[in-house]
Amino acid sequence: MSLENKLIQYRDAGYPIIFIESFEEDKVDKIISEIAAKARLSAIEWNGAVGACDFNKKEQLGTRKLTLSETLEIISKDDLNRKLIVIKDMNEQLSDFQTVAQIKQIALKISSGVECTIIMISPTLTIPRDLEKFITVLEQDYMNEHEINQIITDFAERNDIRVANELKEQLSIALKGLTEMEINNILALAVSTDGDITKKNLQFIFEQKQQMIMKSGILEMIPLQENIDDIGGLENLKSWLRRKSKVFNNINKAKDFGVGMPKGLLIAGVPGCGKSLSAKATASLFEVPLLRLDMGRLMGKYVGESERNMRNAIRLAEAISPCVLWIDELEKAFAGIGSQNSNEVTTRLFGTFLTWMQEKTSPAFVLATANDITRMPPELLRKGRFDEIFFVDLPNPEERRKIFEVHIRKRRPNDLPNIDVKKLVSITDGYSGADIEGVVRDGIENAFCDDELSVTTKYIEDAINSTTPLKKIMKDDLDKMKEEYKKRNLKNATKN
Repeated sequence: MSLENKLIQYRDAGYPIIFIESFEEDKVDKIISEIAAKARLSAIEWNGAVGACDFNKKEQLGTRKLTLSETLEIISKDDLNRKLIVIKDMNEQLSDFQTVAQIKQIALKISSGVECTIIMISPTLTIPRDLEKFITVLEQDYMNEHEINQIITDFAERNDIRVANELKEQLSIALKGLTEMEINNILALAVSTDGDITKKNLQFIFEQKQQMIMKSGILEMIPLQENIDDIGGLENLKSWLRRKSKVFNNINKAKDFGVGMPKGLLIAGVPGCGKSLSAKATASLFEVPLLRLDMGRLMGKYVGESERNMRNAIRLAEAISPCVLWIDELEKAFAGIGSQNSNEVTTRLFGTFLTWMQEKTSPAFVLATANDITRMPPELLRKGRFDEIFFVDLPNPEERRKIFEVHIRKRRPNDLPNIDVKKLVSITDGYSGADIEGVVRDGIENAFCDDELSVTTKYIEDAINSTTPLKKIMKDDLDKMKEEYKKRNLKNATKN
C-alpha cells in the first residue's frame, strides 16, 4: 500500500498523530496537499525556519515567528474540525514538557471524536513516551524501478537525450534506494561530465550509495578486489555461487521465468579457511555492492534504539539491493538466544532478523559466516532461512596446491614455475588457507630482506617450519567442530 493510501486510511480511521519518517519533505508535502484538496481540509504547518505558516504557500502567519508551543496554543483554541496540523523540525521541541503536553491535549480531543489529524514529518524517529499511545509511524517507501524509470525518462526528455531501454532498466535497478533529488543530481552530473547518460555513469551511482552507507553509521560498504578465482579449492561452494550469479546478473529475466529470489547462504567452519574471502568474491561474482553489517554497531543506549537500527539496516540493504549483505561471525551476534541468560534486546533483534530472512523477496543476498554453529539458535539453521549451509574444512592437498599457487602468482608470478609447490603441499598438512598465505608472505619478505632477486622453495619452506599450523593450535576445538558438522550433515564446500 502506498504512503498516500496509508495516510488516507489512518486519517479516516481517526488516528490522532501520524509520524512520517522521511527525508523527502517535498514529496510528503505533495501527498498531504492532494489529500487535503480532495477531502476539503484546511492545513496549517509549523517548521523551524518560519514558525507557524500556511501549509501550501509556506508564508509566515502573523507578524513574528511563533514557537511550536505558541502555535499549538492558538490552534487548540480554534475549531479543530476538518484540520490537518503538520509539524516539522520538531525533535528539539519534543524535549519541552509543555509542548508535549499541548500535543497530547489535542490528541485526546481527536480521540474523543474531533475530526483532526496531527502529521509529524522527520527523517529521525523520536517519540516522547507520553505520546507513544497516540502515534502511528509510517515510513516513506523507497521508489520502485518503474518510478525511477519514469524519472530517467522525464530527465532525458527535458535535456533532449536519448537513453536506450536496456540502459534505463540497468540504471533503474542501480538507482534503487536513492531519493528523487539524488537521482536527478546524478543524472545531471553524468550529462555535465560526459554530455550523455551511459553505462559508465554507474560509477557515479556507486559513489552516491557509498555516501548513503557512510552516513547511516550502521552498514559498511566493502571495496571489492577479490574474485572467485582467488579462492583456492572450495569447488562445491564456487559451483553453487556461479549458478546463483546467473540469477543475480539477470534479475528481471529470472523473475519473469518464475525463479524465486535467492535468500542467502551460511558458510560455517574452520577459521582462516576462506569464509570472508568467499563473501567478497560472491559480491564480485554477482556484480553487486558488498555491505557489511557489524552487529555491535546496532546496539544503542536508548530504549528501542537497537531495534530501530536493525530495521534501518534491513531497510537500507533492501533499498540498495541488489547487494550482498555480509554478516561476519553470526554466532557471536545471537549466541545464547532462548537461554535463561539471553539479553532481551538481542532476542528482539534476532526476532526481527529471523522474520525478515523468512519473508524477504528483495535481491538482498545475505551471506553469513560462522566459526561455531553450536552456539547459534537452531531457528537460524532451519530450511527456509538460508538457501544452503556449507561447511568449510581445513584444505586438502589439492586445495593447498591451489592456495599456494594463488598467493605466489599474486605476488611473484615469475617465480612460480621454479618453486616446488608439490613439496610445500606435502609439509603443510593441517595448515589453514590463512596459514598458507602467511608463510608465502613471510617467505617473500625474507627473500627481499636478504637482497635475493627471486623467491625459492627454501624461503617458503623455512617460513613453514617456523609456523605452528591451526590444526595443532586448535586441535580439540576443530575435532569437536568437525564432528558437529558431520552430525548435522552439512554440505561440504570442498569437492570430494
